[in-house]
Formats: sequence, structure tokens, C-alpha cells
Amino acid sequence: MGRYVVRRLLQMIPVFAGSTFLIFFMVYALGDPVAALFGDKAPDPAVAARIRQELYLDQPLWKQYLHYMGQVLTGDFGTAFTGQPVLELMADAFPVTIRLTIVAVLFEVVVGIALGVAGGLRRGRPADTTVLMLTLVVVSVPTFVSGYVLQYLFGVRWGLVPPTVPPEAAFAQLLLPGVVLGLVSLAYVTRLTRTSLVENARADYIRTAVAKGLPRHRVVLRHLLRNSLIPVVTFIGADVGALMGGAIVTERIFNIHGVGYQLYQGILRQNSPTVVGFVTVLVLVFLVANLVVDLLYAVLDPRIRHA
Repeated sequence: MGRYVVRRLLQMIPVFAGSTFLIFFMVYALGDPVAALFGDKAPDPAVAARIRQELYLDQPLWKQYLHYMGQVLTGDFGTAFTGQPVLELMADAFPVTIRLTIVAVLFEVVVGIALGVAGGLRRGRPADTTVLMLTLVVVSVPTFVSGYVLQYLFGVRWGLVPPTVPPEAAFAQLLLPGVVLGLVSLAYVTRLTRTSLVENARADYIRTAVAKGLPRHRVVLRHLLRNSLIPVVTFIGADVGALMGGAIVTERIFNIHGVGYQLYQGILRQNSPTVVGFVTVLVLVFLVANLVVDLLYAVLDPRIRHA
């Protein structure tokens, strides 16, 4: 197991370097950050040259990337065009988005797996049909529609939760935004669990367990569900980073100044250091989440061994 972890960590290095270089290239090579600073006004050539020199933009792209990565390794993600260090923006944005993502992941895991098991064990029955129809509706409705509807019902009309979220929001205050953020993922988790359960229910080891006279709950929980969760865990591992980076719509609806909000502002104002810095951290989140998922495979299925 130790050698496998070390090997995976070494494999993450070129993946991280390649991903961050592509991001850096798309942000800096396909646009002019200096021109974006001045908006519609044409900058003075001398002033523009001085700014490019200060931001290290007068160097070839590969040198700019190496300079940026050297800063990242020292914990410096650069300075936004507003003059505020990107690390300070991250310190304000990531804690609330992490709490929001935790709420969304718990919601989709607990409710999604429960609905998937309920449908998979009752294949073809009214309960299964109802679960499939509900998940189809959830997938079909865009997040901005479900978000505004739930915000109006629970926050404005019924007053059960605040319609907007304060900056230092606790987990309880992030319950409704977390549900909105995790709704679509909940539908996919439900369908994955249900499909995997139906497929594994026909496997030989399940028939053997039943023939041995094991109790039904033990067959379902210990044999059927554990093996059926492998594709679900794979999806959730990839979904963690997607939720953090894709929370733009949810955070805009509930006025949450998190990662999605900062990325939206950075893209809108062409604030290149902010965009590159935040996406660099999200790449690390994706890589670590995938590593954790691979390690969980051996826990769910004892037949899987990491050498």
C-alpha cells in the first residue's frame, strides 16, 4: 500500500504540471491582462510596458509559468489586479465553499444512496418507478431554477431559513444552498447506486450468500451494497472538485462569497492571477480526491489490492 501511494503521488506531479500549464496558457496567452486593467481605454505604451515588466509578462510564456510555479511552491499565488494577495482571497473564499461542499456531499451520499437502495431492491415496483421519475425531474431542472424556487419557498415565503447567507456562515445556514448545490449530483448518485445494485444482485457471490442462509440485511449491507458502491465512490470523488469549482450559480443565488464567486469575478474582470490561483488549488483538490477514491476501493472490495 505504501509503495502504491508513493507511486500515485509521483504520478500526480506531471498531471499537476500539465494541468496548471494548460490553465496558465489559456489565461495568459489567449488574452492581454494589461489591456484588461484599463478596460476600454487604451493604455499608454510606456505605462503598459512597465506593468508588464512588474508582472513578469514581458518574458516568454514558459518563463512566466516557471516563475509562477516557483512562487506557488513558496506559498505565494501572486497578487490580484486589485492589489490584494490571491492567498488572502483564498483564505476568505475556501472555508465557506468547503463547508458548502461538505453539506452538498453529505446530502447526496446519504439521501442518494438511500434512494438508490430503495429503488434497486424493489426493481420494477412503484417505489423504483417513483425514484427514477424524481431523479429524472431533478436532472432536467437547471440549478438556477431549482435554486431560486427553493430560496423563494423556504427563505422568503415560509421564512424557515435566511434567503441569503452571511460571510461567516455555519453549517446550519448552508443547509439550503448545500441542498441546491447537491441536487443534480444526488440524482446521479441515486441512479448509479440503483443500477449497480440491480447488476450485482444477479452475481454468483450473492446467490451463494443467499444459499448459505445468511440474513437478508447482511447479504444486502455486507455483500451487495459494498461492491455496488465502487462506481458511486468514483463519481463522488470526481464530484468533490466539481462542486467546489462549479458552485458559481449557487453562490450567486445565495450571495455566498466563496470560490465560485471569486472565480466569477476574476473571469468577469479578467483578473488573471485570481483565476489561475484558484484553479490551481482546485486541480490539487481533484488529484487528492482521486487518490482517496483509489484507496477506498480496497476498503469496499477486499479482492482489490494495491501493490
